[in-house]
Amino acid sequence: MKKKVYVCSPLGGDVEYNLQRVKRYTEYALKCGTAPVVPHFYALCLNDHDPIERNIGLAAGLSLLWFCDELWLFGEEITAGMKRELAFCKNLNIRIRRVREQDIVKRLGGK
Repeated sequence: MKKKVYVCSPLGGDVEYNLQRVKRYTEYALKCGTAPVVPHFYALCLNDHDPIERNIGLAAGLSLLWFCDELWLFGEEITAGMKRELAFCKNLNIRIRRVREQDIVKRLGGK
């Protein structure tokens, strides 16, 4: 069975740009042999700029985090939503791994 990794990276703000970035992060996780859990894709059916819908997506993501083996942290920015996810992991002793851009480029090439 594949390791389940939760993809943690910025979403809010420039949602379109961040969704493009998370596609690359997801590809990286897949090519590392894991089963990535990517709550960012909820933004395709929920409005991230609507606080009620954003909270629905955040709550759904945290519900999935319970079942993950690790959280993989992507990007340099740590948003408020990401801080919630990181605190959740620390409370449950879920391993956190920071993935650097150089790791991604090494596996996927420069995109």
